[in-house]
Amino acid sequence: MAIFGLWVINKAGGLVYERNFGDGLPRLTSNEYLVLAGTLHGIHAITSRLSPIGPSSGAQVIEGETFKMTILLTATGTKFVLLTSLAESTADVVLQKVYEVYADAVMKNPFHTPEMPIRSEGFDRRITALLG
Repeated sequence: MAIFGLWVINKAGGLVYERNFGDGLPRLTSNEYLVLAGTLHGIHAITSRLSPIGPSSGAQVIEGETFKMTILLTATGTKFVLLTSLAESTADVVLQKVYEVYADAVMKNPFHTPEMPIRSEGFDRRITALLG
């Protein structure tokens, strides 16, 4: 089991939090992360409309040759993206815990402005404790 990174994308497609864990991901510039987050937001919007069966919440897992992206879409439109190894089987559970930490440490903070970058030492500490 390897967790490579965590992204939080606001409902407009802006990257509001990005964190790498370990050496599994290449180092990118801030601008490259913003472009990737916006692209993933667009892909997610497209996949939510492609379901032949009916309404869909969009892509939940995107797999590459060497990694997997698991996406949790919240009721407010915020997306939590966990980048893991292909063998990771508990990404959904981990993302739910990340969301609980976000709700407790960020959304209950009276000084945080919704949809803006997350600058919370408490959130960072709890994410480090949860993900390593």
